[in-house]
Amino acid sequence: MKSQRPITSDDEHRVLQFRPRTTPSPVVHRGSGVVQPLHAAAPKPLDLSRYEQPRNEPDDFRHRMLANIAALAFTIALTAIGIWLAVSIADLRRTQDCVLMGRRDCVRVTTPHI
Repeated sequence: MKSQRPITSDDEHRVLQFRPRTTPSPVVHRGSGVVQPLHAAAPKPLDLSRYEQPRNEPDDFRHRMLANIAALAFTIALTAIGIWLAVSIADLRRTQDCVLMGRRDCVRVTTPHI
């Protein structure tokens, strides 16, 4: 089977130059088209210095460390409670499934070692 290529004219092939929308660049007219230069003036890089505010007193690193330790302890406590809750729910589900199957030896009986 022959591969057929569509007949194309030179009018269909055009290279477009894209420019950023934030910086206006000068327009140059040449012939019937408009040409924009590729390398426009680079904008000043943005930094965070415009958001900085002078402080009256220096940072209290001791207070910050205590707050971080308290947050870490709270996170660990929440994680431990979540794990305990998940294990308890799984154990209750196992016991309920056993009872619903009609078995009688579902509850674990623990005896103290004498």
